[in-house]
Amino acid sequence: MRLVIVTGMSGAGKTTALKVLEDFGFYCVDNLPIPLMEKFAELVNENSGDIKNAALGIDIRSGEELSHMAKVLDGWKKRGVPYEILFLDAADDVLVKRYKETRRSHPLAGLERIDRGIEREREKLGFLKERAGYILDTSTLLAKELRREIEQLFVENEAFGNLFVTILSFGFKYGIPQDADLVFDVRFLPNPYYEEHLRTRTGEEKEVQDFVKQGGTADIFMEKLCDMIEFLLPNYVLEGKNQLVIAIGCTGGKHRSVTIAKELQKRLSSHREIGLKLEHRGYGAGRRGSRKID
Repeated sequence: MRLVIVTGMSGAGKTTALKVLEDFGFYCVDNLPIPLMEKFAELVNENSGDIKNAALGIDIRSGEELSHMAKVLDGWKKRGVPYEILFLDAADDVLVKRYKETRRSHPLAGLERIDRGIEREREKLGFLKERAGYILDTSTLLAKELRREIEQLFVENEAFGNLFVTILSFGFKYGIPQDADLVFDVRFLPNPYYEEHLRTRTGEEKEVQDFVKQGGTADIFMEKLCDMIEFLLPNYVLEGKNQLVIAIGCTGGKHRSVTIAKELQKRLSSHREIGLKLEHRGYGAGRRGSRKID
């Protein structure tokens, strides 16, 4: 029996997460009044033969009742009631953008700006984030990527370190990505741009990759880069970091950076304890489609 409390910031993906869990056989209830949580847990445990897994959506809509939730959780812990908390989060600017796209008003904003409502919500939900066993930052996730993360956690039962890594290729001529945590410049590698038959191709293609890797310098760089990143990952987890953006840049973001970013993704893919995705912000900007998560 598995009881998951799905919570988090409004607009960060709670509705999507509940739909995904329901697709995987969880009995899901959204926005249940806090006073009924105790009864819900009792019913789920009593009917464990019929209900093998359940998910309970709780968010800021609970209003003043939310302050009583800590007491409920403390009681569950004392009585040994098994439960897990999944907290969905996203950067403030992403949440503001999602609200503007849907033309919805934030439940705590009133007549004020959306960011003021988000600030209040973070304060009220802080105790849940501190208790969460899983924190997913959906700032750069597509709905299908969020689905995959939830599947790994609650269906495949993979280990989770609360860290989602985005490997991002980009072109320096367009500027360094503002959300980058680590930035690596690979403009020292052979440049396919000056080869006419490679100029219009990208680092997704083997011929371009072979050109970039010629001479062995790229392989040496990859060994040193992976050694450093593998040292950093567990330390970021210990510090509570849940979102890491590794940016790999070349001049135009089309050949060298894409080649190295793809190779880095390949080498880090064995780390099943982290979420991992690859994105190209140079030649591939905008080709990934909508980032909307409800």
